[in-house]
Amino acid sequence: MSTIIGIDVGGSTTKIVGFRKDENGNPELIAPQFVRATDPITSIYGAFGKFTAQNDLSLSDISRVMITGAGASHVGDSLYSLECHKVPEFSCIGIGGLYLSELDEAITVSMGTGTALIHAKNTDGKTEIAYLGGTGVGGGTLIGLTKKILGVDTIEHIESLCEGGDLNNVDLRIRDISKSGSYPGVNLELTAANFGKLSDIANKHDIALGICNMVAETIAMISVFAARGFNLKNIVLTGNLTTIKPIQKVFRNLDSFGVNFIIPEGAQFGTVIGAALYEEN
Repeated sequence: MSTIIGIDVGGSTTKIVGFRKDENGNPELIAPQFVRATDPITSIYGAFGKFTAQNDLSLSDISRVMITGAGASHVGDSLYSLECHKVPEFSCIGIGGLYLSELDEAITVSMGTGTALIHAKNTDGKTEIAYLGGTGVGGGTLIGLTKKILGVDTIEHIESLCEGGDLNNVDLRIRDISKSGSYPGVNLELTAANFGKLSDIANKHDIALGICNMVAETIAMISVFAARGFNLKNIVLTGNLTTIKPIQKVFRNLDSFGVNFIIPEGAQFGTVIGAALYEEN
């Protein structure tokens, strides 16, 4: 058995995945895992130990380790005597996005602590990658604002608060500023100003939903602009924010911009999957 291990060392979590060759020689995914830890060294070794134990893998089963992410610099040239290859995170984002979506070309958006946008295209068996930029608005923004304003800093609690929220008490919509009740060519439910209609009666539920909406809409719009630059309709969303229900809902409702927001199964593991597949591309 020859297994390739991919590791993505982020700011708050480390993700790990494996690929082994099936009987036809094609890479077969081993279910990804992640661990939370503030210390990258602890999380790397913890993730590796947990993954190999749960999948009954010995060191001799592993052919190589591919590592990426902001914390990759904390690892030397080897891990438990296995040679480590450090691979560029932006390339991993693009490769992972195309693998999960089964597309040959797309804008891939990594929604982690911050947000990065990648144009990825499969050409002649290779993946061409272009980093397009990004925004500091992301999961870090969500956690930071909800912690400071609401005293809540876990995804579970944020989701729970959002369930009772009403954006009508927070956001200014196009319909709020259109006297005639119509605006040709524009969806009246689109946001004109996030928190632009913050009401005195807005409660924690409303504000939590407003913060989620602001983060998601900011990412959505820069993604739309990027897609238009390449005349593309497919935008693949990856990263931890894809697992948050109120964030997902925002993207499902933005269907008036002529693009397809795709959240594939396992989207939160897009980058680490791309790391494991890097040398295959």
